[in-house]
Amino acid sequence: MTDTLSAPASASSAASKYSVPQERRIVTAIPGPRSVELHKRRQAVVPVGVSSVLPVYIARANGAIVVDVDGNQFIDLGAGIGVTTIGHTDAAVVRAAHEQIDDVLHTLFTVTPYEEYVRVAELLAEHTPGDFAKKTVLINAGAEAVENGVKIARKYTGRNGVAVLDDAYHGRTNLTMAMNFKAAPYATGFGPLAGDVYRAPNSYPYHDGLSGADAAKRTIAYLEKSVGAEDLACLVVEPIQGEGGFIVPADGFLPALQEWCTANGIVFIADEIQSGLARTGAWYASEHFGLVPDMVLSAKGIAGGLPLAAVTGRAEIMDCAQPGGLGGTFGGNPVAAAAAVAVFEQIAAGNLLAEATRIQNTLVPALEKLKQKYDVIGDIRGIGAMIAIELVAPGTGDTTKEPNAAAVSAIAAYAAQQGVILLTAGTYGNVIRFLPSLALTDELILDAVSVVDDALATL
Repeated sequence: MTDTLSAPASASSAASKYSVPQERRIVTAIPGPRSVELHKRRQAVVPVGVSSVLPVYIARANGAIVVDVDGNQFIDLGAGIGVTTIGHTDAAVVRAAHEQIDDVLHTLFTVTPYEEYVRVAELLAEHTPGDFAKKTVLINAGAEAVENGVKIARKYTGRNGVAVLDDAYHGRTNLTMAMNFKAAPYATGFGPLAGDVYRAPNSYPYHDGLSGADAAKRTIAYLEKSVGAEDLACLVVEPIQGEGGFIVPADGFLPALQEWCTANGIVFIADEIQSGLARTGAWYASEHFGLVPDMVLSAKGIAGGLPLAAVTGRAEIMDCAQPGGLGGTFGGNPVAAAAAVAVFEQIAAGNLLAEATRIQNTLVPALEKLKQKYDVIGDIRGIGAMIAIELVAPGTGDTTKEPNAAAVSAIAAYAAQQGVILLTAGTYGNVIRFLPSLALTDELILDAVSVVDDALATL
């Protein structure tokens, strides 16, 4: 265990490239006085529906550290929920955005196009799974990518039905609210919701104990009986579920679903909004499962912090939409597109796929040691820089696996006071997800885990 107020600066040779020292440092109460003042101002003008995990207000960020307005430095294990994958204010991304701002801020691609949009589409065609011809439409955010993916699949197939999996999360728009497994808080009171959405059983190895083949048989049987393959336009899956709690399906589950979709003319859509762009040690998490989706959805980490999302799919599917049927005022904005090009370049030049694997190789063993000490940790799972622990009632990890949301809330609150930002997740709120940037050093990983250790000891 380390001093809960501050930790030594990282000894990593890479630390010198950062403008903010890569260390946690708490100098005031959390939240500090300036954050408290800002929060009062916020409460007067921002609706309560726009809630925050931690009411500290950030003044700057770099690498894996965010600094609040009171000068406190936090180890960020959330990365804006997977957005700043290559690090906060990455120098190359900032430089690319600045240079583009000097040239063109906006023209609207569907009126007068520009090269940056085209280059992002080329990079997505190159790096998404599959060696067939692909095309891409750029939009603004993840939920918009899901909406467009479904829209295109419906147009291509002439069918209406949309299949999703238990524990899935796809967004907060009308259609995506209907596609989520968990209604509260995302859909509560916001109906009526979109129709023709059908939810099928997922593969959740820690709880169902099924092989991938058996879990797939269950899912397919449900869809064939409840919907009928001939009425389904698409099946939308997260290769590793995000909000659901970083659920990694059993081997063979996803390929079996894809095979069934192909045989029945159903568009197989991989929602890689959280798991894509180097997050798992591959360009896209689909690669870990041998998946070659008909369509891939990207967002979050694609532009290093600027708003951008994409739908990339087989050319014949993407070309089914009539001229004017796809697009939007800000979709593929030149500044965001320029930043995205820099993100792709940085991932390749910095060998950041290996950095995701390094984080897994340091974080998982450290968490395994905690699991040996504390029986509230029922499961450790994930790939790359997408790792989670599921907390259960003491002594139930091998039996009923009773969700322990109270422990998760207590740990997250304790960690925040000590300078570590943790994200919670899971259908029952009993999962802590570690979703850091790839700039996170081994020293910061171990420091953050020591804080989690201290938090567990207080339960």
